[in-house]
Amino acid sequence: MTTTSTSPPAADLLVRLPAVLARIPVSRATWLKGVREGRYPPAIKLGIKAAAWRSSDIDKLIKGEWEVPQ
Repeated sequence: MTTTSTSPPAADLLVRLPAVLARIPVSRATWLKGVREGRYPPAIKLGIKAAAWRSSDIDKLIKGEWEVPQ
């Protein structure tokens, strides 16, 4: 019998703001301003007061490969 994994690939994991800020050395206010201005990847809304970012987008930002979507 074969089992299939239902978890997403590691590149598609969603990370919340504290985890993002642990990897990107900026303040919370600077990060959120950068998201609003398009310098940083957009958040994915999880609820009214909850947001997360794709781990793959954060990895690209760290490597300098993330580009502002047009």
